[in-house]
Amino acid sequence: MSEYKVNLLWSGDTTDFTYKTYSRTHTWTFGGGSAVEASAAPEYLGQAELVNPEEAFAASLASCHLLTFLALAAFQKFIVERYEDEAVASVGKNAHGKMAVLQVTLNPKVTFSGDRQPTAEQLEQLHHKAHNDCFISNSVFTEVVVAPIL
Repeated sequence: MSEYKVNLLWSGDTTDFTYKTYSRTHTWTFGGGSAVEASAAPEYLGQAELVNPEEAFAASLASCHLLTFLALAAFQKFIVERYEDEAVASVGKNAHGKMAVLQVTLNPKVTFSGDRQPTAEQLEQLHHKAHNDCFISNSVFTEVVVAPIL
């Protein structure tokens, strides 16, 4: 079994620690040394210019789908020239009345080069298999919708 570690650090001004005043800014440091400054979403008094957990969740699903898709395309001898996606996380109350990411919609748009181009059906199958094989999508209860842009 593989392990992936992320260190999280938050520190704040404890002289004025109330719900409305404490800082939501914190740092994620990944195993390779990359650090990302993060915050809550603006609706929860965070800084809009920083990554929030909901965006990171959507990015994680989109990234896993991309990497799985690229591997599958390479195995089938398709040459991917460009892959872009706009992942959208929808937050609301779940069946238990708890706030949750209810759905993440991936909108991948893929450009291929070379003589071997996938048919619409092959492209749909690649996305379907990428979703089914993605470690992250296999780890969450959130509905993940893949809506390729052709």
